[in-house]
Amino acid sequence: MAANRSTTADRRAKIEELRRAEQARERRNRFLTIGLSTVVVLSLVGFGGWVITKENKEQEQQEAAAKAPIKDEKSWDAKKLGRNHVTTPVKYDMKPPVGGDHNPVWQNCNGDVYTKAVNDTNAVHSLEHGAVWVTYNKKASPADVEKLSSKVKKTPYSLMSPVDDQSGTIMLSAWGKQVTVDGAGDPRVDAFFTKYVNGPQTPEPGAACTGGVGADGQGGAGMGQ
Repeated sequence: MAANRSTTADRRAKIEELRRAEQARERRNRFLTIGLSTVVVLSLVGFGGWVITKENKEQEQQEAAAKAPIKDEKSWDAKKLGRNHVTTPVKYDMKPPVGGDHNPVWQNCNGDVYTKAVNDTNAVHSLEHGAVWVTYNKKASPADVEKLSSKVKKTPYSLMSPVDDQSGTIMLSAWGKQVTVDGAGDPRVDAFFTKYVNGPQTPEPGAACTGGVGADGQGGAGMGQ
């Protein structure tokens, strides 16, 4: 009888010991779960903060670039540049033109790269819509032409074409704005794009850059803006 009581007590003690061990494991697992969750949350919060900081910094840099003057940039009074729609040739005071009376149909400027000269009066209409027009003459190196082409193709509201009789090897034009650069790697290229692609100089912001005149010289459906 005493032996049975001893065996029962031993069994209860063993069961109690196993229960305490199981509770201890559960507590450790809870602590591990909480700890890992905390690490994950803190990591996500830290990463999110880094992304926001990075985005804010990039935005600040873009805003600063948009306000900074561009070395040797030429400007014309936008109010004095004609904006009439004409179907006759126009004599412009600068080459390439940066504004003035122009054709009723714009040159397509949705990142369009033309290997042949385009009509000035169509391109000027593109500038009125906020496009940046990249032009080059025969002195431009193939590497520079390729690099500029790549940039234009990735940039809506821009176009590129050769202008053999322009004074500078590479020139960038927007409505009332123009700069001659040393090469495709000149930092003023990025600065000009940042500042003037659909920039504050645009007479008709948000107007179309598609549906106009294409590489074949044929007009599209859009007219009158």
